Amino acid sequence: MTGLLRGLRRVLDFIYLAAGVLAALCLIAILLLIVAQMVARWTGEIFPGAANYAGYAMAAASFFAFANALNRGAHIRVSLVLNAVPAGFRRFLEVWCFAIAAGVMWYFTYYAYWFAYWSWKFNEVSQAQDATPMWIPQSVMVIGGGILALSLTDHLIHVLFHGDHQIKRDLVDQSFAE
Repeated sequence: MTGLLRGLRRVLDFIYLAAGVLAALCLIAILLLIVAQMVARWTGEIFPGAANYAGYAMAAASFFAFANALNRGAHIRVSLVLNAVPAGFRRFLEVWCFAIAAGVMWYFTYYAYWFAYWSWKFNEVSQAQDATPMWIPQSVMVIGGGILALSLTDHLIHVLFHGDHQIKRDLVDQSFAE
Protein backbone atom coordinates (compact mmCIF):
# COMPACT_ATOMS: atom_id res chain seq x y z
CA MET A 1 0.00 0.00 0.00
CA THR A 2 2.79 2.45 0.85
CA GLY A 3 4.50 1.63 -2.46
CA LEU A 4 1.30 2.52 -4.28
CA LEU A 5 1.05 5.81 -2.37
CA ARG A 6 4.69 6.64 -3.11
CA GLY A 7 4.05 5.97 -6.80
CA LEU A 8 0.96 8.17 -6.73
CA ARG A 9 2.96 10.91 -4.99
CA ARG A 10 5.63 10.72 -7.72
CA VAL A 11 2.98 10.93 -10.46
CA LEU A 12 1.29 13.93 -8.84
CA ASP A 13 4.60 15.72 -8.29
CA PHE A 14 5.52 15.03 -11.92
CA ILE A 15 2.20 16.50 -13.11
CA TYR A 16 2.74 19.66 -11.02
CA LEU A 17 6.31 20.02 -12.26
CA ALA A 18 5.34 19.35 -15.90
CA ALA A 19 2.66 22.03 -15.65
CA GLY A 20 5.30 24.46 -14.36
CA VAL A 21 7.59 23.57 -17.26
CA LEU A 22 4.72 24.13 -19.71
CA ALA A 23 4.12 27.53 -18.10
CA ALA A 24 7.79 28.43 -18.61
CA LEU A 25 7.59 27.31 -22.24
CA CYS A 26 4.53 29.52 -22.70
CA LEU A 27 6.52 32.49 -21.38
CA ILE A 28 9.26 31.71 -23.89
CA ALA A 29 6.60 31.52 -26.61
CA ILE A 30 5.41 35.01 -25.61
CA LEU A 31 8.96 36.31 -25.96
CA LEU A 32 9.36 34.69 -29.37
CA LEU A 33 6.00 36.05 -30.56
CA ILE A 34 6.88 39.57 -29.48
CA VAL A 35 10.30 39.37 -31.16
CA ALA A 36 8.73 37.96 -34.34
CA GLN A 37 6.18 40.77 -34.35
CA MET A 38 8.98 43.36 -33.92
CA VAL A 39 10.99 41.85 -36.77
CA ALA A 40 7.87 41.80 -38.94
CA ARG A 41 7.29 45.49 -38.29
CA TRP A 42 10.93 46.37 -39.01
CA THR A 43 10.80 44.56 -42.34
CA GLY A 44 7.43 46.01 -43.31
CA GLU A 45 5.64 42.67 -43.04
CA ILE A 46 2.50 41.86 -41.06
CA PHE A 47 2.21 39.13 -38.45
CA PRO A 48 -1.55 38.78 -38.13
CA GLY A 49 -2.78 37.60 -34.76
CA ALA A 50 0.55 37.85 -32.93
CA ALA A 51 -0.96 39.85 -30.09
CA ASN A 52 -3.79 37.33 -29.75
CA TYR A 53 -1.38 34.39 -29.71
CA ALA A 54 0.68 36.15 -27.04
CA GLY A 55 -2.50 36.63 -25.02
CA TYR A 56 -3.38 32.95 -25.35
CA ALA A 57 0.15 32.03 -24.28
CA MET A 58 -0.12 34.36 -21.27
CA ALA A 59 -3.37 32.73 -20.18
CA ALA A 60 -1.80 29.30 -20.66
CA ALA A 61 1.29 30.30 -18.68
CA SER A 62 -0.90 31.53 -15.83
CA PHE A 63 -3.12 28.48 -15.63
CA PHE A 64 -0.29 25.98 -16.01
CA ALA A 65 1.77 27.74 -13.32
CA PHE A 66 -0.92 27.75 -10.61
CA ALA A 67 -0.37 24.25 -9.18
CA ASN A 68 3.42 24.41 -9.38
CA ALA A 69 3.42 27.81 -7.66
CA LEU A 70 1.14 26.47 -4.92
CA ASN A 71 3.42 23.51 -4.22
CA ARG A 72 6.51 25.72 -4.11
CA GLY A 73 4.94 28.18 -1.68
CA ALA A 74 4.87 31.02 -4.21
CA HIS A 75 1.15 31.73 -3.82
CA ILE A 76 0.28 34.48 -1.39
CA ARG A 77 -1.00 32.81 1.75
CA VAL A 78 -1.86 34.77 4.82
CA SER A 79 0.16 32.70 7.24
CA LEU A 80 0.25 35.49 9.81
CA VAL A 81 -3.06 34.25 11.22
CA LEU A 82 -2.15 30.59 10.81
CA ASN A 83 1.10 31.04 12.72
CA ALA A 84 -0.64 32.88 15.59
CA VAL A 85 -3.31 30.27 16.40
CA PRO A 86 -2.91 26.98 18.31
CA ALA A 87 -2.09 23.85 16.30
CA GLY A 88 -5.59 22.33 16.54
CA PHE A 89 -7.31 25.47 15.32
CA ARG A 90 -4.64 25.94 12.66
CA ARG A 91 -5.41 22.48 11.28
CA PHE A 92 -9.12 23.34 11.23
CA LEU A 93 -8.39 26.58 9.34
CA GLU A 94 -6.14 24.77 6.86
CA VAL A 95 -8.80 22.11 6.21
CA TRP A 96 -11.42 24.81 5.79
CA CYS A 97 -9.25 26.86 3.40
CA PHE A 98 -8.19 23.89 1.27
CA ALA A 99 -11.76 22.54 1.18
CA ILE A 100 -13.19 25.88 0.01
CA ALA A 101 -10.38 26.41 -2.51
CA ALA A 102 -10.63 22.87 -3.89
CA GLY A 103 -14.41 23.13 -4.16
CA VAL A 104 -14.20 26.45 -5.99
CA MET A 105 -11.56 25.13 -8.40
CA TRP A 106 -13.47 21.92 -9.17
CA TYR A 107 -16.58 24.08 -9.78
CA PHE A 108 -14.56 26.41 -12.03
CA THR A 109 -13.03 23.48 -13.94
CA TYR A 110 -16.43 21.86 -14.48
CA TYR A 111 -17.92 24.99 -16.00
CA ALA A 112 -14.76 25.85 -17.92
CA TYR A 113 -15.03 22.38 -19.49
CA TRP A 114 -18.57 23.07 -20.65
CA PHE A 115 -17.53 26.51 -21.86
CA ALA A 116 -14.81 24.94 -24.04
CA TYR A 117 -17.12 22.11 -25.12
CA TRP A 118 -19.80 24.47 -26.41
CA SER A 119 -17.19 26.60 -28.15
CA TRP A 120 -16.01 23.46 -29.94
CA LYS A 121 -19.56 22.29 -30.64
CA PHE A 122 -20.59 25.61 -32.24
CA ASN A 123 -17.20 26.06 -33.94
CA GLU A 124 -16.65 29.44 -32.28
CA VAL A 125 -13.59 31.32 -33.54
CA SER A 126 -11.94 34.50 -32.28
CA GLN A 127 -13.12 37.73 -33.83
CA ALA A 128 -9.57 38.90 -34.58
CA GLN A 129 -7.41 38.28 -37.65
CA ASP A 130 -6.15 34.94 -36.34
CA ALA A 131 -9.64 33.30 -36.33
CA THR A 132 -8.42 30.72 -33.81
CA PRO A 133 -10.97 28.13 -32.73
CA MET A 134 -11.77 29.30 -29.19
CA TRP A 135 -11.90 25.81 -27.70
CA ILE A 136 -8.10 25.59 -28.01
CA PRO A 137 -7.18 28.40 -25.60
CA GLN A 138 -10.22 27.57 -23.46
CA SER A 139 -9.08 23.95 -23.05
CA VAL A 140 -5.82 25.19 -21.53
CA MET A 141 -7.96 26.87 -18.89
CA VAL A 142 -9.68 23.55 -18.21
CA ILE A 143 -6.41 21.61 -17.96
CA GLY A 144 -4.64 24.18 -15.77
CA GLY A 145 -7.70 24.61 -13.55
CA GLY A 146 -8.01 20.84 -13.21
CA ILE A 147 -4.37 20.50 -12.20
CA LEU A 148 -4.80 23.24 -9.58
CA ALA A 149 -8.00 21.60 -8.30
CA LEU A 150 -6.14 18.29 -8.09
CA SER A 151 -3.29 19.95 -6.20
CA LEU A 152 -5.65 21.64 -3.73
CA THR A 153 -7.47 18.34 -3.17
CA ASP A 154 -4.11 16.62 -2.69
CA HIS A 155 -3.15 19.14 0.00
CA LEU A 156 -6.59 18.85 1.63
CA ILE A 157 -6.26 15.07 1.90
CA HIS A 158 -2.74 15.42 3.26
CA VAL A 159 -3.91 17.89 5.93
CA LEU A 160 -6.78 15.60 6.88
CA PHE A 161 -4.64 12.48 7.25
CA HIS A 162 -1.24 13.87 8.25
CA GLY A 163 -2.10 17.15 9.96
CA ASP A 164 -0.18 19.48 7.65
CA HIS A 165 0.10 20.38 3.98
CA GLN A 166 3.03 19.66 1.69
CA ILE A 167 3.63 23.22 0.55
CA LYS A 168 7.34 23.90 0.54
CA ARG A 169 8.38 27.11 2.24
CA ASP A 170 10.48 29.02 -0.25
CA LEU A 171 11.56 32.16 1.55
CA VAL A 172 12.82 33.76 -1.64
CA ASP A 173 9.39 33.59 -3.27
CA GLN A 174 7.34 34.61 -0.25
CA SER A 175 6.16 38.16 0.05
CA PHE A 176 7.30 40.37 2.89
CA ALA A 177 3.72 40.70 4.12
CA GLU A 178 3.53 37.10 5.31
